[in-house]
Amino acid sequence: MALRTLDSLGSLAGKRVIVRVDFNVPLKDGVITDDGRVRAALPTLTRLLDQGARVIACSHLGRPDGAPDPKYSLAPVAERLSELLGKPVAFAADTVGASATDTAAGLADGEIAVIENLRFNQGETAKDEGERRAFAEQLAALGDVLVSDGFGVVHRKQASVYDLAELLPSAAGFLIEKEVDVLDRLTENPERPYAVVLGGSKVSDKLGVIEHLLPRADKILVGGGMMYTFLAAQGHKVGKSLLEQDQIETVKGYLAQAAERGVEFVLPVDAVVAASFSADAAHEVADADALEETPAGADGLGLDIGPKTSALFADAIRASKTVFWNGPMGVFELAPFADGTKAVAQALTEVDGLSVVGGGDSAAAVRQLGFSDDQFGHISTGGGASLEFLEGKKLPGLEVLGWA
Repeated sequence: MALRTLDSLGSLAGKRVIVRVDFNVPLKDGVITDDGRVRAALPTLTRLLDQGARVIACSHLGRPDGAPDPKYSLAPVAERLSELLGKPVAFAADTVGASATDTAAGLADGEIAVIENLRFNQGETAKDEGERRAFAEQLAALGDVLVSDGFGVVHRKQASVYDLAELLPSAAGFLIEKEVDVLDRLTENPERPYAVVLGGSKVSDKLGVIEHLLPRADKILVGGGMMYTFLAAQGHKVGKSLLEQDQIETVKGYLAQAAERGVEFVLPVDAVVAASFSADAAHEVADADALEETPAGADGLGLDIGPKTSALFADAIRASKTVFWNGPMGVFELAPFADGTKAVAQALTEVDGLSVVGGGDSAAAVRQLGFSDDQFGHISTGGGASLEFLEGKKLPGLEVLGWA
């Protein structure tokens, strides 16, 4: 079955349209530090407003444990959305109470409101289906139809994502439609050569992706903290670098499977090793088979791929027609250990084909390192959701919209 899209809902002029967006943005002292997810919602919101819909945007932010918490308020997001849209955005101080009800009822055609953080209500994430459904029914009373456009939560069976889509006529917004199209291209008949670039801290976080994409990819490049488990599987000593000892045999199995299938694992040939986890720690480059032969010795921490690996990875990426990247190559938040991640990001901007940044820390990294979204084919807004999609898992928030 195909995903139901906006067109399936017909004219929405004068209708109260609940839009489940993903405004789970990083905040520091009440200020948004990365508004990428807010900007990603603009195409859908703008289309609905231009049609004359009365838009009620709803989202979660953080983990407030089912009770109001000012530090997780969506008020700063509503302000930023108003700036981006260039028009007023009303804000309801609760989710389904008097403020939300009055705010939704007071909207005129082409006007928009944001209601308060959905997770201020325990029903949003309740495991009990009855409790979750009851909250979804309260949300449904605010609107006539649902447009689901929060891709970052489609892997969660939550009230606003799943139950609400069953209660109201529902369809996917432009963001979910684009995410599904792009990720589907990464799993079904990708243009070749196809390179998968994996980083981040743990191999265990990426097992499902490796399992599902290994038969589909031509090359798998491994960096980040997870690389040290791969290096250990090759027999190298890794000092005090992040190591999942219990995954070494699993990694050996993947390397053997790749060799049988003719898939190339491209592993680091050098790394930046530091004496401690600090931006001002003494550090130097060491070959992958000599990580403990630095002044830090067996206490050394590998915190980034080295320059030879950066060049190796960049060449492999630029030679590909399809590239999926998830996970930084090092501790990019600390300047001395950001070069590997920056080299990979730069190479993705030079791909003659489809380049996809897989959300989460990868998306944060490219923006923090000075890249703009339009330099890549696609930046996913859902790290966990995109990984689960690429693992071949069923995502309840997509299934309820007709995707199978």
